Order: sequence, then structure tokens, then C-alpha cells
Amino acid sequence: MSVMNMPARMLRLLSLLQGRRGWTGAELAGRLGVTDRTVRRDIDRLRELGYPVEGTTGTAGGYRLASGRDLPPLLLDDDEAVAVAVGLRTAAGVDGIEDSAVRALAKVEQVLPDRLRRRIRAVGAAIARIPLGDGPVSDPAALGVLAAACRDREVVRFAHRGVERKVEPVKLVTAVRRWYLLAYDPAKRDWRTFRVDRMGTPTPTGHRFPARRPPEEPAAFVARALTTAPCRYAATALVRAPADVVAARLVVALPGKVVPVTARTCRVHLRANAIEPIAADLLLIGADYALDAPDDVRAALAACARRLTGTRPDPPAAPGSR
Repeated sequence: MSVMNMPARMLRLLSLLQGRRGWTGAELAGRLGVTDRTVRRDIDRLRELGYPVEGTTGTAGGYRLASGRDLPPLLLDDDEAVAVAVGLRTAAGVDGIEDSAVRALAKVEQVLPDRLRRRIRAVGAAIARIPLGDGPVSDPAALGVLAAACRDREVVRFAHRGVERKVEPVKLVTAVRRWYLLAYDPAKRDWRTFRVDRMGTPTPTGHRFPARRPPEEPAAFVARALTTAPCRYAATALVRAPADVVAARLVVALPGKVVPVTARTCRVHLRANAIEPIAADLLLIGADYALDAPDDVRAALAACARRLTGTRPDPPAAPGSR
């Protein structure tokens, strides 16, 4: 019996098993509207088809679908199939996995029934994405290796900006169209973030490490690292507007960049290796502010303002002139 020829009740049973880690026999019988005996018979038929359904023991004994390389096709209901396809369309615009997402989407659409294929294509036709320009690209294979190492708690080694590193990876975080790895560096005895596109090929070492808890939630840790990293230019603006209003106006407002001071004021931390992003943020703030910045930042902003207005600096005075 193929998956396509399964009775509707067995398809429903398989969908339930794939949707949750474990079920009791009574729960499955209640969901399907059948007896416990019918559930046991259908479970046996699934096993005959190659689905590794395991029985659990104890007072809350029941069934669960074990993982395995030879697991037959995954079943999705209509809403789940559409959600997967829409997610893949969105992923087609993410750094490093564009091509992989497009190939996966083509495979998903190929096996869907016509009614779902039409729905997904309608969604795709209604979505438009504004390209943000070419940026650094992360290797999908590297992302896969790092993700597996995070899952298995396996030490990886790689070169990062020409320096060999051996770390304990914990989480991959995506921010501002780039991928970052949060890991514990035993050599530094501290937590570190690494840009994946700046890595050499990551290699698993085969060595496992005990679970470690980062000092804060991974996304928050990476965001803080990005907002406090050393930069050529740094300034702070005390803005006469609420923090949520200002954050909504900025193109990128990572956690910690806009900090409330009072209900009507906030402080914006500005950091960049070029002056133009800082100037852009100051323009987008759209409110009065007091700028706390060193002289070199003010001079660079003044030069940027002259470029914006097309104003040339005054020529140097001739010798002996007043």
C-alpha cells in the first residue's frame, strides 16, 4: 500500500503522529473517533509500510513516531503545506540560502495537489520583495555544518579573519541579512560571536562538549555584540521623542540601540565604520535631538552635510590676507 492509497483514517493517524512527540492510545482513539483496538490495528499497518512507530510503556504509555533515515514521506495538511511553501519563498531572499530555498520550493510544489499549488502560486504572485543590494553570502553547506554542531554539541574548528578558532557552537542567529554564530571559546574562556561569511570552512572535530547556558538569550547576546562592537565612529543622540516612535523610524533598530529615558525622550546609540549610516539615522529620527559626539564625528557629519547640499568648503585664505 502506498501513501497515496492509504485510507483517510490512516492518513489522519499518520498526520497526528508526525505532529506531536507522543500520544496515548486513548488520545488517538478520541481524535480519530475509533476504538483502541482499531488504533492498534492501524499502527500495525503503518509499521508494515515502514513507518517506525514505537510503543511507549508506563502509566501514560502510547505511541510515537521515531526518527530515521528511511522515514517515508512527510504528510502535511493544507495549511501546513502552504506555510512551508510561503516560508521557502521568504527564505529565497535570505543571505546564503537563496538557491537552496528555490530548489526546495520547486520540489515541494511538484508533489502538491493542484488546489494547493494554485493557492501557493497565488500567494507567490501577490508577494513582491525589494532587493537590498548584494551583500556578503554565507555558504549553505557551512550553515548546515554549524547547525548540526549546535544540535549535537560538537566542537568545530574554522579560520576566522585569518585566525584558527576551535569553539563550542550554541546557536546560529541571523541579523541584518547576515548570519552569526554564537559560541563559547574555551581558549578565551568567554562567549564570542562570529560572522559566518568571514569563516573558513567549518570542520566538526568529533569532540562533544557539555551543555552551556549563554549569559543571555542568544539573539539578545548577538544584538548587544553588534551594537557595542568597536567602530570608527560613535555618538549618542538624546532625542525629544518616545523610544518606540524613534525605533519605528529607523531602518535597523537592534535591541539596545534605542533606549527610553522618559516617556517622551530616548537615547539613540550610533555606531558605524562609515559616517553615512550615522548621518542617515540622524535624518530618520525626525525629531529634535542633542548630539554627544567627539570632534572627529562632528567634522565628518559636517562634511557629509556639505555633500548632501552640494556645498564646497571655502578655499584656504591666501598668505597675508585677512
